[in-house]
Amino acid sequence: MQSEVGPPHKARTGVPGLDDILVGGLAQGHLFLLEGTPGTGKTTIALRFLLEGSAAGEKGLYITLSETDRELRSGAASHGWTLDESIEVFELVPPESLLDASQQQSLLYSSDLELGEATRQIFEMFERVRPSRVVLDSLSEIRLLAQSSLRYRRQILAMKHYFARSGATVLLLDDLTSESLDKTVHSVVHGVIRLEELAPDYGAERRRLRVSKYRGQSFRGGFHDFTVKTGGVHVFPRLVAAEHRTGFTRGRMTSDIPELDDLLGGGVEQGSSALVLGPAGTGKSTFVLQFLIAAAKRGEKVAMFVFDEELGLLFERTRAMGFDLQGLRDSGMLHIEQVDAAELSPGEFAHRVRERVDFAQAKTVVIDSLNGYQAAMPDEKSLILHIHELLQYLNRQGATTFLTVAQHGLVGDMKSPVDITYLADTVILLRYFEAMGRVRRAVSVIKKRTGSHEDTIREYRISAKGLQLGIPLDEFQGVLRGVPTFVGAAMPLMNGTITE
Repeated sequence: MQSEVGPPHKARTGVPGLDDILVGGLAQGHLFLLEGTPGTGKTTIALRFLLEGSAAGEKGLYITLSETDRELRSGAASHGWTLDESIEVFELVPPESLLDASQQQSLLYSSDLELGEATRQIFEMFERVRPSRVVLDSLSEIRLLAQSSLRYRRQILAMKHYFARSGATVLLLDDLTSESLDKTVHSVVHGVIRLEELAPDYGAERRRLRVSKYRGQSFRGGFHDFTVKTGGVHVFPRLVAAEHRTGFTRGRMTSDIPELDDLLGGGVEQGSSALVLGPAGTGKSTFVLQFLIAAAKRGEKVAMFVFDEELGLLFERTRAMGFDLQGLRDSGMLHIEQVDAAELSPGEFAHRVRERVDFAQAKTVVIDSLNGYQAAMPDEKSLILHIHELLQYLNRQGATTFLTVAQHGLVGDMKSPVDITYLADTVILLRYFEAMGRVRRAVSVIKKRTGSHEDTIREYRISAKGLQLGIPLDEFQGVLRGVPTFVGAAMPLMNGTITE
């Protein structure tokens, strides 16, 4: 990465998120390479680049050797765009004689059309239009016309010097269909943007981009997820928590259940993260919903991202416990979203969370659960890094985050699919245990960075009245193992009393 000493004037691409990665856009008057296999979105980005220039009163020229004028305009129309008079499309085609079967050996004109003739036509069109922005699509055709690496490099250098004298900003597209390992252009151009498409074993394709070079200019490194949908390309810059910090007064967030707040030493601190661990069915979602509802009652906006449960079922189930999630959503206090891990990239998910916090001013965020979030990740190590940055960002914005993780097993030793207990500020542990012929539930707090908390274990119930906690189970041993031993004289449980 270079130091930031580049030219002050930038040609914005108009692609949401990409200009952020490029720290303002493409340096005016230089050549840039946009490379990627077919279908990664090069043409869509190039068209958006010219349209952004048109909106700023700049003329644009699209030189195409691979697509027809009709195909380009049809592609633009599919995104709701119209190429107006300020954008000229030059379709570089072979002379009519090359299309005569009696005068050629092959219908593939790229090997028959002389490179000099193609270059002459490009320069003539440029002199006629005098554009500020130019797109050349694609370099694969130029590479085939050159037929040698030396001639190809000389041709690219000639184009570079020619366009540089005119002050035009040029975007070269390369579909990597011929000699994809050839890095000739990389050393000549001012910057390189590479697009990639990944095909997971299940779910939609994933796209990501990386700026591998930008002379005299700082940029946001690493891979960034992006999507190609109706309306164009949308890039989701990689989240860097250290770049975001907001001053806020750190208060304490309560659940409106005195016993639960006592267990947590008075509640959960604002701007911290709380993880709820437990096997399936222990009520992890109910615990985080209790905090979410309490925050909404205090007039705070809240956001919930649900990976595992269908929203209609969630609304119906929680309504029976007195939680009117649908009413809160309709009032605008609650943003609740069903997340499909098979269709959503991690970068896009982080972007959606940021939108809720930055623009909707949500102060409580629930992610239910990390098991679903993990399905969107290529491996566990990436999940840890994503969650670390996301939690750090939310904490620095003063948002309180609640996460749930379903552990494998029911009683005894539990295994988590991913261990993030060291990242969370507070860890709440839920367990099943057996007593008096019944399956019961117990809750304990095993970690709290921001203050003291009870070291007791309390029984809890989930009923039509919602979440209810009992007194500490002082006279039991082995509750967390699932089969406790009673060591006292008399112990009141929530469904009866145990006596010696």
